[in-house]
Amino acid sequence: MTELHAPRGRTHKRIKRKLYEAELAKLQVRLAALQRTIRVRKLKVCILFEGRDAAGKGGTIKRITQPLNPRVCRVVALDKPSRREQAQWYFQRYAQHLPAGGEMVLFDRSWYNRAGVEHVMGFCTEEEYREFLRTCPIFEHLIQGSGIHLIKYWFSVSAPEQARRLQKRIDDPTRRWKISPMDLKARAKWEDYSQAKDQMMLQTDTEESPWFVVDANNKRRARLNCIHHLLSKIPVSDIVPPDIALPPLQKDTGYVRTPYDAQRFVPEVY
Repeated sequence: MTELHAPRGRTHKRIKRKLYEAELAKLQVRLAALQRTIRVRKLKVCILFEGRDAAGKGGTIKRITQPLNPRVCRVVALDKPSRREQAQWYFQRYAQHLPAGGEMVLFDRSWYNRAGVEHVMGFCTEEEYREFLRTCPIFEHLIQGSGIHLIKYWFSVSAPEQARRLQKRIDDPTRRWKISPMDLKARAKWEDYSQAKDQMMLQTDTEESPWFVVDANNKRRARLNCIHHLLSKIPVSDIVPPDIALPPLQKDTGYVRTPYDAQRFVPEVY
């Protein structure tokens, strides 16, 4: 699937904001329940988000993490490897970020960089690329054998929709930082990335560690569908949070606070 067009049979009619926000609020309540389950049961959850530039991975990650405790749910978005990391076992720098009991880790791009950008842009050798495709299923088997729940999402976006989003970033001064020279080169190599993605899927989409493809041509629908699917993959325990009551303030001891005019307040411009 080259993703030049939207998948057949799919509708990309824009979902109204009011409906989107109402459904997202419901899902985020369930995410909070998932967080309690992960924390109490000491589950280890690892979620990979892959896809082309501007496919909507970051926006979905933001909506997942928004209501959650960063001590339980954290995002890993690694920069290019250092010289020392380039000399390590390839999976080593990713393995150190895997979740411990009671944690959920979201990878905004992951070890699959080797099957995508590194391969297409020539940042790895053909031998290193082939070795990755051979050993990646083994690595993921070991991860899951250690008790980690591994979930892999590929965000699929069409070429016209990606172009629209990239141009929107270029035109917006507050979002232009999201465009890198590498993004533009990747855009020019659309077909090469399509072939790399198809080969990656062929080698690493297994029964034990499947890829789940998110139709991301409509951002709002993609976010809702992805979160809904995530919630279906991990059984949520019926853990009722304890009642919380605010304690009364301590009795007045006569302490005199620092005068307001002795403090440096931020100017009230607004």
